[in-house]
Amino acid sequence: MPPNEPQTNLDKNSDDLEKLKAEIQRVQSETVEIPCIVGGKEIYTGNTEYHVAPYNHSLKIAKCHLATEEVITEAIESAMAARKEWERMPHEDRGAIFQKVADLIAGKYRIPSLAATMVGQAKTAYEADIDCVQELADFYRFGVHYAKELHAGPELHQPPGVINRVIYRGLEGFVAAITPFNFTAINGNLSGTPAIVGNVMLWKPASPAILAASLVQKIFQEAGLPDGVVNFLPAAGKTFGDSITKSPHLAGINFTGSVETFRYIWKKVAENLDVYRTFPRLGGECGGKNFHFIHPSADVDSAVNCTIRSAFGFSGQKCSACSRLYVPESLWGQVKESLVEKQKDLKLGSPEDYDTFMSAVIHEKSFKKIKSYIDYAQSNPDLSILAGGKCDDSVGYFVEPTIIETENPEDKIMKEEIFGPVLTVYVYPDQKYKETLELMDRTSPFGLTGAIFAKDRYFIREASDILKDATGNFYINDKSTGSIVGQQPFGGARLSGSNDKAGSSHYIMKWVSIQSIKETVVPTEDYKYPHQS
Repeated sequence: MPPNEPQTNLDKNSDDLEKLKAEIQRVQSETVEIPCIVGGKEIYTGNTEYHVAPYNHSLKIAKCHLATEEVITEAIESAMAARKEWERMPHEDRGAIFQKVADLIAGKYRIPSLAATMVGQAKTAYEADIDCVQELADFYRFGVHYAKELHAGPELHQPPGVINRVIYRGLEGFVAAITPFNFTAINGNLSGTPAIVGNVMLWKPASPAILAASLVQKIFQEAGLPDGVVNFLPAAGKTFGDSITKSPHLAGINFTGSVETFRYIWKKVAENLDVYRTFPRLGGECGGKNFHFIHPSADVDSAVNCTIRSAFGFSGQKCSACSRLYVPESLWGQVKESLVEKQKDLKLGSPEDYDTFMSAVIHEKSFKKIKSYIDYAQSNPDLSILAGGKCDDSVGYFVEPTIIETENPEDKIMKEEIFGPVLTVYVYPDQKYKETLELMDRTSPFGLTGAIFAKDRYFIREASDILKDATGNFYINDKSTGSIVGQQPFGGARLSGSNDKAGSSHYIMKWVSIQSIKETVVPTEDYKYPHQS
């Protein structure tokens, strides 16, 4: 297996940090015009929208041209024209291109990728590095490795006179990638990894991630990806969704986003089933309402530190972020004091500042949604704000890391995904830990990530069994965020999605169509079967 990509050296006196500071200033000082890319051709539609830096919305950092239905139709034609040659290219040659993509990300474009992600998505240098450099490079290197293993094939029984084998084909049609704002790596994985195994792609990036996403597309082209294999289509969601789902060539949709959007896409596919040449593969990741559960035997300092990191890293805008915390009465005094004290130390500000722990949330719509939950907490007698709670959008979309205690474990704030820096705590009676685990499991419709903290091995076994269906990624004495490619395959079920396990060989299998081949080398000398002779 390839090694995981190491961290960028961003120590305070490092050369890379000085280069990064200069690149951030450059990115902030200009408005990049971003076209659609169809068949390698730039298309400026004139239907444009501006994107701003979330932490300073006076900075217009990108002017993006949105694809029309006609442009999307042209992209489908371009992808289908490129498909045969790309799908039949030896997997070693496709792999070499994506190895080059990974090398460019980790080398030439390391600092530009960091700056684009920091400015465009308001990530700190640390959060950006684990995203747009480490994880994205890993997705491609491990994807190439898993594809190589796949093409080595399973060991099949070979009876006398017969040669059996299987081949792995790209899907017959195009795959549409619909990607989110919060991870540059997810943008690159959804749009690029299916191409490693021979698929052609239509990619609709999320608007707030357009700066980093367009750089990934540029890297694809520089690495030698043939024109038409990945077509870059910033677009209104409905325009894109309606256009792709009525094409007979739709072979798959690779999606990360909201439950509501995935349901809409699924329904549109169902409405058009009679149109398609093949049943489209639908892969989706739709977020979570993730938990940390502290047992009376837990190491309190570790549990609190992990919770702070999980709940407030990147302002809680991770699908896997902890937003529910369950604490036993016997430890609540200690946990509460530690949480509140550590919350005071979390620096909220510009990602340019080296000491910033978290920056602004992504845009005005997100800011208003998060603020509405905080306002709700302030007016609800069952809820108490223990720390944070202030919101300010005068310069950027800033929401303080907020800790809320609830007396009602089934309040909506414990069920609904907020996607922001809001942590809600429920204190349970020590002796009712089992009932609380069962309550926790049924409270939310999601099933993405969760963590338990305990030293008691009997409890760990018991809780792991009770929570077996509660998550796709389960952590013991560690935070619910931070899965690593090749180490913890990522994805969840229930309303969290189709649990395809990004960062593993399982994910590759989603995007191939297998053909079994039997070759008989001994002639058939009679039509009669032996018992008829």
